[in-house]
Amino acid sequence: MTSAASSTSGPGAESGAGLCEGRVVLVTGAGRGLGRAHALAYAAEGALVVVNDLGVGPDGSGGSGGPAHEVVEEIRAAGGDAVAHGGDIATSEGAASLVRTALDTYGRLDVLVNNAGFLRDRMLVNLDEDAWDAVMRVHLKGHFLPLKHAGAHWRAEAKAGRSPHASVINTSSGAGLLGSVGQGNYSAAKAGILGLTFVAAAELGAYGVRVNAIAPAARTRMTEQTFADTMAAPEDGAFDAMAPENVSPLVVWLGSTASAGVTGRVFEAEAGRITVMEGWRPGPTADKGARWTPSEAGETTLKLLAEAEAPQRVYGAR
Repeated sequence: MTSAASSTSGPGAESGAGLCEGRVVLVTGAGRGLGRAHALAYAAEGALVVVNDLGVGPDGSGGSGGPAHEVVEEIRAAGGDAVAHGGDIATSEGAASLVRTALDTYGRLDVLVNNAGFLRDRMLVNLDEDAWDAVMRVHLKGHFLPLKHAGAHWRAEAKAGRSPHASVINTSSGAGLLGSVGQGNYSAAKAGILGLTFVAAAELGAYGVRVNAIAPAARTRMTEQTFADTMAAPEDGAFDAMAPENVSPLVVWLGSTASAGVTGRVFEAEAGRITVMEGWRPGPTADKGARWTPSEAGETTLKLLAEAEAPQRVYGAR
């Protein structure tokens, strides 16, 4: 077991060269794209990283342990420390083994980055149940189960008097915030992740766990074909706005003790832009103090809609 600093070190107590010196980080779907960028960025800031990846295709088919091991070798070649995990985190056994890998290898757990996912895009009338279930499973269940097992560990630590300073970063999407044409399953799963984030932040806060979500925009296997024009890398050496590495600095900061007190928040991250998202809030309202008739309800609703801000357009809508 590699030795590491106590998990009870408080905010600002890390004195190493990196922002996450000695912190143990789990990253799911870390073999490629955003997950790989996050794993490398954490390692560069001194974290010990568990690199989870099944090595599946963009639609979830196939599987290989190669990508996870390649990222581990990259981290080790740069002087960092990492271990690969090839379990399916959308199963209870796989999620539990992910947490055990961190504890058995490094003796602690500080950060969970839920990132794994794939796409099976179809218009709603062509979307079959298998494609719906598969996307819900990897995105939504694949967030819930690692969060459940990591949260149970941190709760046990807190009850034993070893209060953690832990952090969870979930991965939603602009599709989860606004919807995306042709991605009903993906949009619904990513919206569900936001609800899960808010509940987890409220429930786990008492145990020293912060839970936030990001909605990133970057070039990955899931986006480079669907949004080929906007995701293409520049050819003139200009700033590569869609590089996944642009998202990782925020994810690393959220996993560090420097972000103490930040929880239950959603951030958009794209290129050089970070946005704090403000979700459902009460808008114009009317209260009759009694039951409306259907006609009254309709007339009143039209007046309220005239006062309300127009919703943002769904991605891909014409």
